[in-house]
Amino acid sequence: MSAATRARAPSGVTWDGINWAKVQRHVRGLQTRIVKASQAGRHSKVKALQWLLTHSFSGKALAVKRVTENKGKNTAGVDKVTWKTPVAKTNAIGSMKRRGYSALPLRRVFILKKNGKQRPLGIPCMIDRAQQALYLLALEPIAETTADPNSYGFRPERSTADAGEQCFNCLAKKNSAKWVLEADIKSCFDQISHNWMVANIPTDKAILKKWLEAGFIYQNELFPTDAGTPQGGIISPVAANMTLDGLEAMLGEKFPRAKSSGLKMNMVRYADDFIITGNSKEWLEQEVKPAVVEFLAERGLVLSPEKTKITHIREGFDFLGWNIRRYDGKLLMKPSKANVKAHLDKIREVIKANKMAKQANLIRLLNPILRGWANYHSHVVAKETFARVDTDVWSMLWRWAVRRHPNKGARWVKEKYFKTRGARNWVFAVTEKQEDGTQRELTLLQESDTPIQRHIKIRANANPYDPEWEHYFESRWATKMQNSSKGRAKFYRVWRRQDGMCSTCQEPITKGTPWDVRHIVTRAEGGSDAAGNLQMYHLNCRRNH
Repeated sequence: MSAATRARAPSGVTWDGINWAKVQRHVRGLQTRIVKASQAGRHSKVKALQWLLTHSFSGKALAVKRVTENKGKNTAGVDKVTWKTPVAKTNAIGSMKRRGYSALPLRRVFILKKNGKQRPLGIPCMIDRAQQALYLLALEPIAETTADPNSYGFRPERSTADAGEQCFNCLAKKNSAKWVLEADIKSCFDQISHNWMVANIPTDKAILKKWLEAGFIYQNELFPTDAGTPQGGIISPVAANMTLDGLEAMLGEKFPRAKSSGLKMNMVRYADDFIITGNSKEWLEQEVKPAVVEFLAERGLVLSPEKTKITHIREGFDFLGWNIRRYDGKLLMKPSKANVKAHLDKIREVIKANKMAKQANLIRLLNPILRGWANYHSHVVAKETFARVDTDVWSMLWRWAVRRHPNKGARWVKEKYFKTRGARNWVFAVTEKQEDGTQRELTLLQESDTPIQRHIKIRANANPYDPEWEHYFESRWATKMQNSSKGRAKFYRVWRRQDGMCSTCQEPITKGTPWDVRHIVTRAEGGSDAAGNLQMYHLNCRRNH
C-alpha cells in the first residue's frame, strides 16, 4: 500500500465535495502576487508566497487533480500505484508533505525518435508527479515573468505557430537578415548541470535536489542521475526552459548595436531548438556562436555538431516541421519534406494495420490524423502540399480497397467505397446504421478543404499570470474559438441566450458588427469556459468602456 492510501484524509474533506472554483481562485490569487513580487524584485516576498502556495490545501488539491486527469493518469511508476478512486485522491492530498518526503526512482522507458534513435523517458511515481505539479504551480509564474521574450516552447498560451510567425517577421522583409544559425543542443534534458539548476532555479532547493538525484530503474537495476532533468517529469520542461532563459538577453548585452549596425540579429527559440539571424556568415560563426557555446557551457550543455549549421535564406532551413526559404526575394513557409514524409508514413502504417477493418472504422482512425496535421500547417503556404497529400492518401486507399476484393472490377470497387458528393466523384465515404435505426454518413476528411489563415503571434511580453493581460488572453481565446466549429456552436448558444443583443449596450449583434466575448467570472478567479459563463458584446463597447 502506498503512502497516499495509508495517509489519513484531511478532516471533513471529500474529493467530490471540493469547490474547484474556490480552489482555483485561491491558487491564482497567490500566483498573481508571486508575479507582482517578482516584477518588483522582492525575492524574499516571492519565496514566502511560494511557501504559502506549496503548503496550501488548494495547491495540493489542484496538483492531485492534474496528475489524476491527464493522459498519464493510468501509467504507474516503480511502485505500480495509481490514484483512481475519490478516496485515493483525497488521501493523496493529505500525503503531500515536505517533511519526510523522499523521491522514488523513475521508471525508465524508451520511445523511438524520427532519426531511428531512442529517447529515454523517466516515469515518476504518482506522489512524485503530484509534488512536482504542486511546486510547478509556484514556479511557473516566475518562469513566465523572467522568460526570454521570443521563447515559445513548453509555455502556456504559446505554440509553434507563434515561433513560426516570429521567424517570418524576422526574415520576410527585403532588408531582413540573410543568414541563419540553426542551433540544436545535444541531449539537452540529459546534460543540464544539477549544480546550476539547484543554484539558479527559484524553487525549494532541497526538494529539487531530491528529484534530480532520484535515479532511475531499468531492467530491475538502479542507475544514478548525475546530470539532466528527466524527460517525463511534470516540472522538467519549465526547468529546462529556465536553464536556457537569459540567452536572448546575453546576446543583446554582448552585441548591443547588432540591429542598428546592420547585423540584424534576432533569436527565436522553441524548447532546445533555436535560430539566430544575422547579415554575415562570418559574424555568426566567429562571434555569435562562441558566445552561445560559452553561455551553454556554464549550464553543462554543448551544441550538437551534426545539427548546428549556418544557412543562407535562399537555401532555406527546416524549423518545427516547416521549410523557411526565400524564393526570388519572397519568403515562404511550407511544410518541410521530412514532415510530409513522416505524415504519409504514419497514414500508410494505419492503413496497412487495418487491412480487414470496416471502412467506417478506418475513417475514424484517419480523420484525426489528417485534421491535426492540416490544422498544424493551416497558417503557412500549404494548399499545394495539402492537395498532394490528398492524392497520395487516395492512392493508398484505392490499393486498400482493391486488395480486399481481388475478384471484383474497378467499377464495383469504386461504387462500394467511393461516392459522389457535389462536384467530387471520388469521396471515400460510407453510410453507417446507428443503434437507434438512423443512418449516419462518415466521410474521409480532405486536407485541401482546410482554409489557410494567418496566425496572429502572441505579444512577446504577454504574461498569462498577470491580471493586466487578462483581457488580451480572453480576446485571443475568443478568436481561436471562432475559428473552430465547436467554438462557433458555443457562441451561438450564448448569442441565443442574450436574444442576439450586446450585453453592454443592448443593441443587436449581427454578422456585420465586430463582436467579442468575455468571461463573466474570469478564468483567473476560477471561472470556466462554459457557455453559461460567457457574454457577447460589440467590440466598440469594450473600447468605449
